[in-house]
Amino acid sequence: MKQHLDALKDSKYCPLWHDQDIRPETLPALSADTSCELLIVGGGFTGLWAALQAKERQPDANIILIEKTTISDGASGRNGGFLSSSLAHGETNTDHQFPGEADKLHQLGQQNLKEFIETLERYNIDARYEKVGETSVATDQPSVDALRATYESEKEKGEDVVWFNQDEMQAQVNSPTYLAGLWYRGGQDGVVDPARLCWGLKRVILELGVRIYEETPLTSLKKLGRDKMEVTCSDVVIVSDKVLMATNAYRNPIGQARRSIIPVWDYQIATQPLSQEQLDSIGWHKSRHAISNHANMFHYYRFTKDNRITWGGGGAVRYYFNNGIDQSYADVPERFAQLSQEFFETFPQLKGVKFTHRWSGIIATSTRFCVVPGVAYDGRVAWAIGYTGLGVGASRFGARIGIELLGYKPSEILDMQFVKKKPIPWAPEPLRWIGVYLTHKALEKADANGGKRGLWLKLLDMLNLGFTC
Repeated sequence: MKQHLDALKDSKYCPLWHDQDIRPETLPALSADTSCELLIVGGGFTGLWAALQAKERQPDANIILIEKTTISDGASGRNGGFLSSSLAHGETNTDHQFPGEADKLHQLGQQNLKEFIETLERYNIDARYEKVGETSVATDQPSVDALRATYESEKEKGEDVVWFNQDEMQAQVNSPTYLAGLWYRGGQDGVVDPARLCWGLKRVILELGVRIYEETPLTSLKKLGRDKMEVTCSDVVIVSDKVLMATNAYRNPIGQARRSIIPVWDYQIATQPLSQEQLDSIGWHKSRHAISNHANMFHYYRFTKDNRITWGGGGAVRYYFNNGIDQSYADVPERFAQLSQEFFETFPQLKGVKFTHRWSGIIATSTRFCVVPGVAYDGRVAWAIGYTGLGVGASRFGARIGIELLGYKPSEILDMQFVKKKPIPWAPEPLRWIGVYLTHKALEKADANGGKRGLWLKLLDMLNLGFTC
């Protein structure tokens, strides 16, 4: 059996983050009709942060949060735990999507992350936060050139960035594939344990008086009278003044919101805890950088507290026809085999290491590559969805937008293009699947050609069709 397949042989299909003794018990489902001021639909990062921030702004608010399965079961408990201050997926995208707002969004992103960390400290949430920054590595010469240009630009603006040439990068993390690296050292970017973050937020909002009902799926949403909303959950009804839809990649009853995102599956694997000899062979444990490679189809990987490596992304990312979210797409052997093979290409000295966990999750991707907020029903229903892979930190800001749209101490951010500008909707099927499939292939080809973008990608860039996620 090939090394990369043998390494997966005894792995468990379960997110590493969920496989912990501290996982809280599932709360009972809603069993009788009830009412509230604010109903939050979705128990991931956005829903949890929205409940907390609404309570902080209005302590007497009567809030209910419902979750279809369990808290942290969706993407919020299945990601890599990369904590970034970015709100709009980089300067280039920010300038393109929201001209003139780059500086303001940068400032808001820094403020959001600062308040994020302060919240962890204030409520004693042990999310295993590590301030390690983020490092982008180059594995081909065009990537070296691109990263060097980025470094010069960031340095000129006064950002705290560090350039590593080939020898310096390999001294940081010993991979024969690394030709250079750019470390974003400043700010508070780093990594967290995403499930512990969810569970900590769950504890806090319960203590603040939020009612949480797990295993309570929304089945319908409609207007009730002049100023109420009625949500049906199986055979019970919730009447509320306001509703925040924090469903992200999962089905949203609001058509406008539903058309603004598509669900994209991402896959990850995690190694066994590395021995001291294995740690010394790569040297990464000394710096513990959070790493991604500079590519269109990039990998992201990091260390955990117990010295495992989690590894995800790359070509294993997939969109399935007609917004496919069926669980038959969750445990796909070929996706994990691809990840394993690419892992050992990056770290051949870790031959013999076993993967203990494999898992998948669904990212909500928008055509603007960042959160999409919106309102319906005369301002009684709001949503914040579509973080496109940057939701760990940005979801707190998305939640802030959501509750402000519903009237909880609204601020000047509601006047920004970032909030008011509507995204281009995704094309209908089968054009959507064809477009995403062709783009996926073109991105893989571009990476194989050192990042050179072919005619298809150039056309999409010009049309801004949102397929290049």
